[in-house]
Amino acid sequence: MFNRPLSGLLLAAALAGPLGLSGARAQPDAPPVVAPQMPASVERLPTKLTRLASMLGRDGDVRIVAFGSSSTEGAGASSPAMAYPALLERDLEERLQIGASSRRSITVINRGKGGDTAEAMARRLERDVLAERPDLVVWQTGSNDPLAGVPLERFVELTRAGILAIRATGADVVLMDQQWCSKLSGMDGAERYGEALHALATELRVPVIRRRALMQSWVSHGLMTPAQMIGPDGLHMTDAGYRQLAKAAAAQILVGAGLIQPSLARN
Repeated sequence: MFNRPLSGLLLAAALAGPLGLSGARAQPDAPPVVAPQMPASVERLPTKLTRLASMLGRDGDVRIVAFGSSSTEGAGASSPAMAYPALLERDLEERLQIGASSRRSITVINRGKGGDTAEAMARRLERDVLAERPDLVVWQTGSNDPLAGVPLERFVELTRAGILAIRATGADVVLMDQQWCSKLSGMDGAERYGEALHALATELRVPVIRRRALMQSWVSHGLMTPAQMIGPDGLHMTDAGYRQLAKAAAAQILVGAGLIQPSLARN
């Protein structure tokens, strides 16, 4: 099931041909880089996470890799135990014991690295993600690329190659989009990376944890204030923000596995 040569070829092809700001032209039959972002209010049926559903149907152990940058690593949290991957592991284990014939082990491996762009994550995908042989990869991306000036086309190219490389191993993929914060909201063009991520997810039928929209809804519904969600640096989440994010991620994952209805996953 684990096709290393294909994964390597996909990544090598993407890494070998970076696009600069003036970049090489896309092929005539290539899909558009950016499509209009679907409003958060529109209900969409989730893409089923087939491998995860199969694993959970056998009461087996599940291995998840949380891949990303500082939001995954846990920058802003009071301890590693308060980073969202550690909270996600605990939340999923608690939820999945209900109705299980034996205790199910959920392992969430934190492979977040502060400051990583799509370029840096592509270079370590094989070592830090594929080598772990996960059943599911939750990939948080798109925040550092506008801050670091990574061309939008290059971000899309590497993200597409990474998704295909993960899927070539048989693992499922869930994407996580940008956080809602003053540092990104005040930067011209930053939202285009989020829009591109959603367009790519639609193209490849990948579920997305809509972090930006979720954070806005938590504030609008009075669940917490922006200052309670985001720390003084204006970028990284607090313990309270990570806790809420983990709950939302767990719900999205269970919807994708067909275990709960989308209406029950609203957070």
